Amino acid sequence: MLLVIAVPENAYAMHIMEGYLPSLWCGVWYLLTLPFFILGLISINKTVGLNPKMKMLIAFAGAFAFALSALKLPSVTGSCSHPTGVGLGAILFGPAAMAVLGSIVLLFQALLLAHGGITTLGANAFSMAVVGPFVAYGVYKLCRRLGTPLWLAVFSGAALGDLLTYITTSLQLALAIPDATGGIMASFNKFAAIFAVTQIPLAVSEGLLTVLVFNLLYNYNQNELVELAVIPEHLQREVR
Repeated sequence: MLLVIAVPENAYAMHIMEGYLPSLWCGVWYLLTLPFFILGLISINKTVGLNPKMKMLIAFAGAFAFALSALKLPSVTGSCSHPTGVGLGAILFGPAAMAVLGSIVLLFQALLLAHGGITTLGANAFSMAVVGPFVAYGVYKLCRRLGTPLWLAVFSGAALGDLLTYITTSLQLALAIPDATGGIMASFNKFAAIFAVTQIPLAVSEGLLTVLVFNLLYNYNQNELVELAVIPEHLQREVR
């Protein structure tokens, strides 16, 4: 037992596993994620400063992301597929806040569940805690401007945020491991093609689950959602 604990092994687990990326790319993704993490800290401090009651809702958004992203399915060597759970928090608190919550989720999973790793934390955080939330928030806002029902905006944001996370992961793997003959594009096509098979149904499932959870929040935390400007006051009865 002690030998198992003392001798670490590669974990074919969440997102890009420990030791899979070259050192250069590990550093690049850490640097690219850092500004969003700082913006997220500022955003969360501002939200909590204006309304301390939001702490519980922020913690819930982090727990939702932790629970969903821990549900992994084997995909390709060095990675796996799973829901991300970041769309809900991005819609509620903005994408910058999820850069912090998503990074913390990934750190806990790397340390406690052997999902992902410390060297690949920057890359995993960039795809799941930066790209996913910004896509989810952007799609949600676009849908609302186009006049779609609120449930459809929530579903589209969560589902596409999930899917774009894995497109980003495919690009990260392709950049680090280009195809011997076709280069980065050929490698990207291979990774994306495999991920799409497993990730599209997961993205649809995550979108539906996010709508269900959003409706529960609406029923029990309607005032908080109005304060966050997620639901305009004149549309408070729209979500059902």
